[in-house]
Amino acid sequence: MPPYTPTDVSSSIDDPVAGRRATPELLSLALMDARNHTLHLLAYFERAQLAGKLAVPHRGDLELPAWLAGNIGWLCEYWIGRNPQRGLGAACPADTVRLASIEPMADRWFSPALAPHATRWETPLPDYEAIRAYLLETLESTLELLERTPDDDEALYFFRASLFHEDMRCEQLVVLAQALGVPIQLALPVGVQSREPLLVPAQRWALGAKPGGFVFGVEKWAHEIDVPEFEIDAQPVTWAQYAEFVDDGGYDTPGFWQTSGWEWLQREAAQEGRRGPRHVEQIGAASGAVMQMLFGKSSRMSATQSAMHVSWWEADAFARWAGRRLPTEVEWDLAAHAAGRRGFRWGDVREWTASTLRPWPGFTPDVWTQGTPFEAPAFFGQARVQRGASFAARARMKHPKARGFALPERDDGFVGFRTCAV
Repeated sequence: MPPYTPTDVSSSIDDPVAGRRATPELLSLALMDARNHTLHLLAYFERAQLAGKLAVPHRGDLELPAWLAGNIGWLCEYWIGRNPQRGLGAACPADTVRLASIEPMADRWFSPALAPHATRWETPLPDYEAIRAYLLETLESTLELLERTPDDDEALYFFRASLFHEDMRCEQLVVLAQALGVPIQLALPVGVQSREPLLVPAQRWALGAKPGGFVFGVEKWAHEIDVPEFEIDAQPVTWAQYAEFVDDGGYDTPGFWQTSGWEWLQREAAQEGRRGPRHVEQIGAASGAVMQMLFGKSSRMSATQSAMHVSWWEADAFARWAGRRLPTEVEWDLAAHAAGRRGFRWGDVREWTASTLRPWPGFTPDVWTQGTPFEAPAFFGQARVQRGASFAARARMKHPKARGFALPERDDGFVGFRTCAV
């Protein structure tokens, strides 16, 4: 792919291709945009706390919003402002000597290594005002260094990494707001009329990213795979379709579930009487209603909207009930590229695939992801691959080669799925 040359820099900060090849000028605008978004989201949590309506239980699937925001500024400063070897890019060693932080307690507060998840609830974090100041100071110093940085992939590597890390953390803040019932203003994507499944002919396909610009470690590197002909849904499974599964005994029939999935469902049912995806209060094809909590408010979901907050176990059980299957990762990737003009729709929800997360030929880990949920090696052989992007993600994150992952029981994200013919 040739270098991307935007014609209008100000309108390109949301472009997923431009973002990965961003010049210093474009990066500067994008970093400011990302920091403004972080501060905007942080304000929702601050208002909820001031109103006495913010309580974050100490659970493995939750984070403290103040810690997430502080970690954004910390990572940016740690790998750019405090890193004399930042120019080495992806080859920079993790243990390189660091300069002092502008905040003496920054490492103790926000470093994943010094403040692991289990200890964050006991750590006395600074207040929101102090975190805002830290975010603004680290942004200012980053932009000053960026002005003196050459337009080179290695030199810009950590600037681009910091941008995408901030965008991923912001999506995590939105997911957290949903989990905690924090009222934020974010519209759901509108539903669309269902289209017939698409037939994709057999072909040899390059799965993965090619060198050039910024590439996440988990996307390295492109390798060719022979893909047999397959039929795939044109859009993710809708609430109307999922309600039929529920009405037909989907949550009462072990035969639809893998053994581990059925065991997971029984644990969930014992705790909360689970009869549908997470946050669903009412669902049924007969009633024609799906009520789901959305940022603390009970909301009626459109029958044509994509079902979301679905675990991999639920997605797999639905596919078995429907006499279909989840697509493999390469099938999803091929369809997104080859069938887009024929109606393949994605970008409303992240989507589960049948594939287990494994390294590709030439994989090298991203040093900056160590200790974060984005550290792929920690999940190899356990997590399932997610493709696409959700409505909660910034537009520049919606790259067709983007590769996400999560453990099969995770249902806190805005995740759905589509199916393929068996």
